[in-house]
Amino acid sequence: MEYVYLVIVLALIEYTVLGGLVGYMRGKHSIQAPATTGAPEFERAFRVHMNTLEGLVVFVPGLWFFGTFVSPLWAAGIGLVGIVGRAMYALGYLADAARRGTGAMICGVVNMVLLIGSLVGLIIALF
Repeated sequence: MEYVYLVIVLALIEYTVLGGLVGYMRGKHSIQAPATTGAPEFERAFRVHMNTLEGLVVFVPGLWFFGTFVSPLWAAGIGLVGIVGRAMYALGYLADAARRGTGAMICGVVNMVLLIGSLVGLIIALF
């Protein structure tokens, strides 16, 4: 399970870096907290950060359960794909909101695989 935990930590680091970017954009565009609107560049960074948080709610437990009930190595590999997908999503969205689609699709597929795999693995473990 150590690989699963490593991937979780990497995902949390990615989230933290994106949060730092929001802070940087606040300063760059003189957007005072608690405002969440302003320059489009700031708004895109803010949305990337919030959407990443929303995704982590499914990603982290899904990764953990998949690793527990299916395979830690497969979970870690799938999780790495999710982290790369989230980076693609972030880079695309930060450049132009219309360019976030591929990364968003990868993240969605990864989360569904983790959840369905977790459910199947858990059902098998119960019976």
